[in-house]
Amino acid sequence: MTTAQLAQHLSPWDLFLQADAIVKAIMIVLALASLLTWAVIADKLIRFRELRARAQRWSAALDQPERLRALADALRAQPSDPFARIYAALGSEWDDSERRGLARSSATFDSLKERLARIGQIAIGAELDKLQRGLQLLATVGSVAPFVGLFGTVWGIINSFQGIAATNNTSLAVVAPGISEALFATALGLVAAIPAVVAYNRASGDLGGYANQLGALTGRVEVELSRLLDAGEARPDAGGDAAGAERADDARRHDARAPVAGAQVAASGA
Repeated sequence: MTTAQLAQHLSPWDLFLQADAIVKAIMIVLALASLLTWAVIADKLIRFRELRARAQRWSAALDQPERLRALADALRAQPSDPFARIYAALGSEWDDSERRGLARSSATFDSLKERLARIGQIAIGAELDKLQRGLQLLATVGSVAPFVGLFGTVWGIINSFQGIAATNNTSLAVVAPGISEALFATALGLVAAIPAVVAYNRASGDLGGYANQLGALTGRVEVELSRLLDAGEARPDAGGDAAGAERADDARRHDARAPVAGAQVAASGA
């Protein structure tokens, strides 16, 4: 076999066809892992870019004069956004407390604030768990694929040595195909693993940054709700009139409709 013919038989497709069943199975598994890895990479890059852009819009809405109402209007266009669901959870608790009269008495304000903070933390955790889906695949491929490729390499070298022993010939034409298919398995393992490791580190950083954004946005909403409660608590003293107190309560309940509206919108779009 000439050098040109040997090179032709060492193309990736020929190496796959010449490999035995076990090495072929390893190559197929690694190729599928690489395809899944790139699918997850594309999904995470696009999704985190969109989520960060939306979070900036939610933050800008909270900078408006009527913060909660502006935020509810902004979230109405994206009811499936993670922060929209967090906002819905806070709004549901506020609405439930309003119905039970727990947002009208200063004696229950502290417990309501604590419940809102706890619900915000739980909702953030639930949304981050959803966003972590797919990262486990990247971590698994990044750590396991090189060893799977190495196993294919070892198996291919064993086959190569068996071919040498069977033919009692150590020429390049006998040795090269087996060694090449063995090294090709290692190359496939690295092709699958390297992008997975890089993407996992990038996605983990993006997830951490977005978690900080969610925490900041949720904290700002909780601050606004706390202000509404404190404004309702600051009633006129004995020297004031009852009508003023009633107007303060009406204004506070009117402002409180914004998070409730956001909860209803998010729930209907989920």
